[in-house]
Amino acid sequence: MLFSERSIIQSAIDAGQWDVVYDEATRWSEEDECGPLPFFALNVVCLLRGDFAQAWRVYPQALGEEADVQRVREWVGFLKEASSDSPHLSLLEGIFHTQTGLVVDAFSCFEHVIALEPESPYPHFFLAQIHHRQGRMDQTVKAFREAIKRDPSYVAARLKLGVVYQEQGQLEMAIPQYREVLKLRPDEAVGHTNLACALAEQGKLDPAIQEYKKALTVNPDDAEVHFALGGLYENKGRVDLAKRQYEEALRLDPNFGAAANAIGWFLYDKGQNDFAMDYFSKALIANPDDAQATFGVGRVYEEKRKPELAVEHYQKALSLEKDPARKMRIINFMDKIFG
Repeated sequence: MLFSERSIIQSAIDAGQWDVVYDEATRWSEEDECGPLPFFALNVVCLLRGDFAQAWRVYPQALGEEADVQRVREWVGFLKEASSDSPHLSLLEGIFHTQTGLVVDAFSCFEHVIALEPESPYPHFFLAQIHHRQGRMDQTVKAFREAIKRDPSYVAARLKLGVVYQEQGQLEMAIPQYREVLKLRPDEAVGHTNLACALAEQGKLDPAIQEYKKALTVNPDDAEVHFALGGLYENKGRVDLAKRQYEEALRLDPNFGAAANAIGWFLYDKGQNDFAMDYFSKALIANPDDAQATFGVGRVYEEKRKPELAVEHYQKALSLEKDPARKMRIINFMDKIFG
């Protein structure tokens, strides 16, 4: 990048013109041997926009190596020397410290941004994420709410606040945040997915199914959503629809062990033991510690009159299972079979 072009991106950062930063950094990143700086600039803008998937895609090219971290650190220092009173540069510096694990320094930078630009939602958003990682839930909620107060259309902050409420079991607080997200951005797939999950936790399966379907109209290739939708269909007794969704999840992600396990149990219940074994085996290739798939293999061996192998897998499943309810079901089954 020519010196004049680099001056453009530095001036845009200083002024908080993040769209210009993104465009200039994109052009810069396409140059041979451009180094980590344009990717760090892209990472920052993606985080500000709430495009976390893209932010993580460019992260390895920005800060993946210690030498990259050092180059970015020097660049941030150079920018700060040129304009130490810019709240936007302090914001960028705070994000750099957050990305490199210097939480105390990041916290100081974001507090400085608040002092310089009280109406900016961004420092509150990033402070909330620091509080969240450190388990300070009250401060997390407060900081996200401060970000939303300054920008009611801040979709990323509303999504994150909804997640925090949901983690705390406050579904009646989480759901309005997701609904507000979808008013602001009707095609926000994560908003539909999170709302579906929260509704399902409330036992409202039909509305949850509709939200998962809306998420799939936006992103039909999301294996996790297909799997979750399959789980709701299964809970409603719509076995064929459930199996179809599990199969689609597995098609999209051949290493999706939970989907393979679910299909295995459908086939076992239909007496198709050889096919069931194939799917339980796929699940165990994806996750050798899958207790339910291990138990399923044991059930197939029992059907095939191979009791020693069946018992071996039952015992292994029992040792692997962490969920108390599922563990008790395995114990009850073994007591029933073996007395």
